[in-house]
Amino acid sequence: MSNKRSTSSDVAKLAGVSRTTVSFVLNNIPDSNIPETTRQKVLDAAKQINYHPDASGRKLASGKSKMIGLVRLQSTEQVFNDAFLLQVLVGLEQAASKWGFHVLLKHIDHEKSDGYSQLITENHVDGIILSGPLQNDPELIKLHNEGVPIILLGQMVNTDIPFVDVNAELGSKTAVDYLISSGHKRIGMITNAKMDYSSAQQRKNGYLIALENAKIPVDEKLIKEGDFTPASGYSAMKELLTLSPAPTAVFVASDVVAIGAIQAIKQAGMKIPQDIEIIGFDDIPMAEFYDPPLSTIRLPAYDLGRVAGDQLIKMILSNEMDAPGFLLETELVLRESTKHEGY
Repeated sequence: MSNKRSTSSDVAKLAGVSRTTVSFVLNNIPDSNIPETTRQKVLDAAKQINYHPDASGRKLASGKSKMIGLVRLQSTEQVFNDAFLLQVLVGLEQAASKWGFHVLLKHIDHEKSDGYSQLITENHVDGIILSGPLQNDPELIKLHNEGVPIILLGQMVNTDIPFVDVNAELGSKTAVDYLISSGHKRIGMITNAKMDYSSAQQRKNGYLIALENAKIPVDEKLIKEGDFTPASGYSAMKELLTLSPAPTAVFVASDVVAIGAIQAIKQAGMKIPQDIEIIGFDDIPMAEFYDPPLSTIRLPAYDLGRVAGDQLIKMILSNEMDAPGFLLETELVLRESTKHEGY
């Protein structure tokens, strides 16, 4: 007689269902919408082959802590200024509560090599959602290869780490295309973050593609780095305004950074949009009510959090996802920081 231990795959095969369904039933996941007849099939199959879920065999303590970590590679000041993060957190919390999980928000210094491992061992999270990944992150790749459940809010090129993201390159191109269509040729850009963040490179790429398609030469002096905060946008815009000639329009790849840029423009005695037009990125809640109301690229922040939470917990419970990656759509929203409202 074989001593081979039964697995969830054996239960799934015997019951004629997927491993995800087996996991939902045996972990008693609420709101999983599984018919009672199917649920009973799974229970009967598990009993028949004497299968019991064993969390100890997993890479993480899945099903024990019922905790997932939302990680930002930012300083305390940067997290405090991140108005976009709150909307993501609301979507993530709703997804987590549906599954009976809780969310731990953690910021990690991106220069700290063992930050993720400490989060797992000290806070006992079952999986990680990393918002704003770096372009190169050896520790994260190592954990992924070891089987740690990880979802990126963003993307890391040349890896197979699952992600939920927007097409930031296309969104940025859309913003700059609009400024070009309004007659601008000297268009500045302030990034959302330093260039070692993948989102900063994607948004810069969109800016460069739009200029290239319009046959507008790239002037590197017109490109300045932001660093997640209004203060960084203020400093970057002050530098742009010293140029001769100064830009007539600026794409700022973060609404939070754009708030500082607008303040610098006002202090220089210039009017928006009469003297200079500005478009942001994210559509944070205050963008609509700022002075002037900010034209921007709208990201579905709530849905980013909700989808990421759903997919991470499915991965934790059954090692399965609905897809290896999700790209959500962006939308150009025109307000009074550009000259022509409407679509």
